[in-house]
Amino acid sequence: MNDYFHYRQDQLFVENVALNDIAQRFGTPCYVYSRAALTDDYRQFAEAFKSREHLICYAAKANSNLAILNVFARLGAGFDIVSGGELQRVLAAGGAANKVVFSGVGKSEAEMRQALEAGILCFNVESAPELDRLNAVAGSVGKVAPISLRVNPDVDAKTHPYISTGLKQNKFGVAYTEALALYLKAAAMPHLRITGMDCHIGSQLTEVSPFIAAAEKILVLVDQLAAAGIALEHLDLGGGLGIRYDDETPPSIAEYAQALLGVLRGRTEKIIVEPGRVLVGNAGVLLTRIEYLKHGEEKNFAIVDAAMNDLMRPALYDAWHAILPLQKRDAAMAQYSVVGPICETGDFIGHAREMAVNQGDALAVMSAGAYGMSMSSNYNTRPRAAEVMVDGEQIHLIREREKVAQMYAAEKMIG
Repeated sequence: MNDYFHYRQDQLFVENVALNDIAQRFGTPCYVYSRAALTDDYRQFAEAFKSREHLICYAAKANSNLAILNVFARLGAGFDIVSGGELQRVLAAGGAANKVVFSGVGKSEAEMRQALEAGILCFNVESAPELDRLNAVAGSVGKVAPISLRVNPDVDAKTHPYISTGLKQNKFGVAYTEALALYLKAAAMPHLRITGMDCHIGSQLTEVSPFIAAAEKILVLVDQLAAAGIALEHLDLGGGLGIRYDDETPPSIAEYAQALLGVLRGRTEKIIVEPGRVLVGNAGVLLTRIEYLKHGEEKNFAIVDAAMNDLMRPALYDAWHAILPLQKRDAAMAQYSVVGPICETGDFIGHAREMAVNQGDALAVMSAGAYGMSMSSNYNTRPRAAEVMVDGEQIHLIREREKVAQMYAAEKMIG
């Protein structure tokens, strides 16, 4: 827990609102976010990097609800996007196109045209074929595309293999050994303008050392470019700073920034960072209610109304989330596997959890603000959850619960 999610007289609160009140008013499953937590985390980044020119680009894929994007836009954030759809969301939420960097390995021609017309800050190019395509697309619409290359430094992020992005075997970025030649190729292309260099090695990093190792390798390449007559305007050092789900001990935002700024001492380039999870992960929870308590020969199950379609991380990554009762009970503890109603054995929220609960009790799945709702689906024809943002004592419904009819409205039967 943090200062924004806390118990008062055995009831779990978000800011000044009891989560039980939200569960009763809006039903479950339901995502709940703290505006104060979102704001505080962003301001920690702004304060940590204030000593030099910088841009904090929120990684929209972590949670792309319009209300959350708007909170960050109002605070002055830029945005890191990976699709044309995310660009549309950012603009609809009040984000500035000239503060957007476009990452991703599979940008389509249509997405490139869309971003060029909008006037984004930079394309983070991830392959030689993408470089050729972007030059051709920019020429076809009479534009010059601002670019950086996403350079893969082959640094081990020491995180889950599914979210590691900076090793040779990963699909992301251009090989470190090929980057200089590709920059020289880009410099000769008439519809491209080199503005920076990008690097991103993974997500949920809990140590500073991989960030530093990657930055040091990138700076060697930056100096080689300068010697070849290519001066960069910005260095995009990615995101990936982890949060505490269980017993992890990630560095603080200030510690992370201090370490990076130390490596960059004496450099004049603008610094771009792309935090996602660390800005929203611990700012949100998923509320769910126990449908049944099922006692078996080998284990007990708390069968809840949230499932892997609502929160994919446990099934996908074997991720751990704390699970807390909205109302503490003075009763004997028992061990339960907290599972959902989907017809998959992998449909679980948590295993072997000690809880004092009754059927019908509501629970909070903690640290669910990042990659929760944004990865949710309609598997088993389950409507996606409602989303709520709390601001002090105010409660705002920021996404209505989906209806089943909405899910099949675009489908057609044939005669």
